[in-house]
Amino acid sequence: MWFKNLIIYRFTKPFTESAESLEAQLSEGRFRPCGKQELSSYGWVEPLGKQSDQLVHSTNGFLMLCARKEDRLLPASVVRERVAEKVQEIEAAEHRKVYKKERDSFKEEITFDLLPRAFTRNATTFAFIAPQQGLLLVDASSFKRAEELVSYLRGSLGSLPVVPPALKQAPASIMTQWLEQTPVNFELGDEAELSEPGDEGGVIRCKRHDLTAEEIKIHLEAGKQVNKLSLSWSDQLNFLLSDDFSLKRLRFGDEIQEQASDQGGDDAASRFDADFALMSRCLCDLVEALIEVLGGEDRARLELQA
Repeated sequence: MWFKNLIIYRFTKPFTESAESLEAQLSEGRFRPCGKQELSSYGWVEPLGKQSDQLVHSTNGFLMLCARKEDRLLPASVVRERVAEKVQEIEAAEHRKVYKKERDSFKEEITFDLLPRAFTRNATTFAFIAPQQGLLLVDASSFKRAEELVSYLRGSLGSLPVVPPALKQAPASIMTQWLEQTPVNFELGDEAELSEPGDEGGVIRCKRHDLTAEEIKIHLEAGKQVNKLSLSWSDQLNFLLSDDFSLKRLRFGDEIQEQASDQGGDDAASRFDADFALMSRCLCDLVEALIEVLGGEDRARLELQA
């Protein structure tokens, strides 16, 4: 359950739903497996799995949600191959050419026949709402996957006034400055990506490298900026920060995980609760700390997006 990635959304209006109210609204969108002729299915599942039948897990005011997506795996190459075989058979037997409209009809028939026998793949996405902090945090490695959950949540609730944080300054510019002076409570890691401005600009990727070394300074003097930067925060978290304000490869420190282990009970539900309580507080504090060192939020622009 410990988040590995982070996509951040800011509420433009206070979130006032109780856990009970949220539970009732999500129940209408519970996950169900794909039907025989469905390519995919999406819905809410229990964050605690078999340990609880609740769709909303509440701890210290934080609300944990979990969505599941199931896809039927029907490779386009398989369908194309079957269509080609059928076209060849008809053209050989009837001595005529098969045109696009008829090919499309064959494609639909073959897809309809193969779908019920296709394997399925499941993926879950966790997120939690922090009403007091005005945040929705999603454990997703891409905005596309995060937006799937946000869109489905919006459909379940009727509305969901969230947007990515409106930062006053471009993160790339601030992150570049950090190679010379890292903000308080943050330390540089050993990984970065630097690029020249523009779509055609060169890109330099560094791993297991001293980011204060002279060769890095030469790239900065040539006009490159930092797009991705590995950091550690207050000995609690290591992560890779991108200039789109997403975080990847979150690694929680031993101390916080040991604290969760000490506070958790013997059963899975108690351990989940302890993990969630510490993780949620830690991530919210990190987000606010990052916003501050990145120059703060443009509240006026945030209100315009509301």
